[in-house]
Amino acid sequence: MAVELSESLQKSVAEKRAQLDAHVREIVQWHFNPETGCPFWLERAKTLGWDPREEVKSFDDLRKFGLFEDEWLRGGPVRRWVPKGLADKPIYVFETGGTTGVPKTRINIDDFRIDYSEFSKTLPDEFFPKGSDWLQLGPSGPRRLRLAIEHLAQVRGGICFPVDLDPRWVVKLLKRGAIKEAEAYKEHCLDQAVTILDAHPNIKCLFTTPKLLEGLCDRISLKERGITGVFCGGTEMTPQFSRFAQEELMEGAYFAATYGNTLMGLACHKPFDPADDYAIIYYPPQPRAATQVVDPDSMEEEVGYGETGRVVLTTLTKEFFMPRFPERDQCEREPPIDLYPWDGVRNVRPFQDKTTGTVTVGVY
Repeated sequence: MAVELSESLQKSVAEKRAQLDAHVREIVQWHFNPETGCPFWLERAKTLGWDPREEVKSFDDLRKFGLFEDEWLRGGPVRRWVPKGLADKPIYVFETGGTTGVPKTRINIDDFRIDYSEFSKTLPDEFFPKGSDWLQLGPSGPRRLRLAIEHLAQVRGGICFPVDLDPRWVVKLLKRGAIKEAEAYKEHCLDQAVTILDAHPNIKCLFTTPKLLEGLCDRISLKERGITGVFCGGTEMTPQFSRFAQEELMEGAYFAATYGNTLMGLACHKPFDPADDYAIIYYPPQPRAATQVVDPDSMEEEVGYGETGRVVLTTLTKEFFMPRFPERDQCEREPPIDLYPWDGVRNVRPFQDKTTGTVTVGVY
C-alpha cells in the first residue's frame, strides 16, 4: 500500500530517524565498552570478527548482528546480562509467559519505571484523574506487571490495589481440559476485584486484560463503581473486542488499548479514530524500542504499509540491548502519524506459519 506523508510529517520522520540512529550508536558504545558493557555482549563481540563500536553507525547497521536468538534468554547465569556500568544497582528479573518452555528472563533496574512514566503522559487526565487509585486485575508474579502498574499509579499520585493472578496455572488447567477449574479460578480473581472495588471508592482507574474485563463487567457496572479510565492489554485484544468494549462495556469510560511485553516494555496506542474501524494500532516507545514488520520468509525485507508480516523487535536501553528479535507475533505494518512519527503495528496476533498452519503463542 502506497502511503503519502505530508511534508511536515516527512520532516518529523527524518528527525526521529536521526535520533534513533544516534541512540543506537550510544547504546552500542555502552554495551560493547569493556568498562560498561554486559558480559554476554562482550563475549559475543569476540566471535563476531568485527568491532560493533566501529561499524554500527545507524539502526540499519544492526542487521550485521543477525537475528537475536530467544534461547539466549532462557536460563542463567542471568548476571551475564547486567552491564558492568550498572552492576552495583538492585536488579529485578522479569520473565515471559513460559508457554513455549523455559521462560525467557530480562534484567530490569529502572526501565519499567521509565516506560510507564512516559506512558502516563499519554493518558488523558479527564479519564485517568491525578490522585485517583487504581485496580490492577492482571498477571502478577514473575511477569512483574504489578510493579509497573503500581509505578504508573504512583506517578499519577494514586495507590494501586493488585489482585494476585497466576496465568501459568490457568494454562495448566486448560491443557488438561479442566475447564470448570479454570473458570472457577477466574471467578476467584473476579471475587477479589469486586471486593476491592466495593471497599475503596477512590479507585477510578483500572488495568486488566480483555477476558477479565468482560468477566468483571458481567458482574458490575463500571459507571456505578466510578471507573472512568480502563487501561487494557493482552493477547486476546482484537478489533472485535475493542469495538465490543467501547460500545458495550465502557459506559463512558476511556478505553486505552495497549501492547506490551517483557522484552520491549510498553507501546502507546493510537488515539481512537472511527476511520480505523476499531483496529488496535500501537507505536513502540522509540528510540528505546523499535519494531519492524518483515517478510517471514525473508527476515531482512520489510513488508509494505498495510501488508502482513512478522514482528521483529529491537530493544535499546542501557539496561538491555536486544537487536532484531523475531517475535511470535504477526500484524500489519502501520505508517507514521504526527503523534508518533515512526512505524507502528496494527492488530498484533499470534504468528501463524504459512507452511504448517500452526499458530505460535505470543510472548505475552
